[in-house]
Amino acid sequence: MCTSRRQHGLTLIELIMFIVIVSVALAGVLAVLNITTKSSADPMIRKQMLAIAEAILEEVQLQPFTWCDPDDSAAAAARVYGECGTVQNTAAGKAGEVRGTSTPLDNVFDYNGESITTNVVGTAGSMPPGYSAAVSVTEEALHDIATASASLRVTVEVCHATTCPSAGADSITLEGYRTRHSPNLLP
Repeated sequence: MCTSRRQHGLTLIELIMFIVIVSVALAGVLAVLNITTKSSADPMIRKQMLAIAEAILEEVQLQPFTWCDPDDSAAAAARVYGECGTVQNTAAGKAGEVRGTSTPLDNVFDYNGESITTNVVGTAGSMPPGYSAAVSVTEEALHDIATASASLRVTVEVCHATTCPSAGADSITLEGYRTRHSPNLLP
């Protein structure tokens, strides 16, 4: 009686070849994923930049847009710049006011040219460390709604310290408008 034994399964050589081929393919896929992860923007950093930009834009827009400096005695009654002792909302500057001090920025245009960094950790109201923001406030007409002297365009650009210094840095820019709807409303 002649019985033939059929082989079932894989030989050792076939198994080793399978392992080698799968290992090479897996290494290639992992290399592509590693490169993609390194070159993509970190979603957490982008979310934090957006949150910081929104917070600063809101802070600026909530400030009064008055004719006079809020500390000026004529601020509550002034109807034009000329009636003020200390004119506000001009490119002239802030008159000694500094964000986060006992003499804070108290008008929208005070924020023009402000550079805000987030290097302080753990203080109340501070942002996460390593971010910087630049604020620009310019007069700009809103079509038929408001003239250039009655509306301001606020631009806030935020970037992370790891990308800021380089050209083409990853940053978030938000823009908003503030109109002079209550020029005698004081803080």
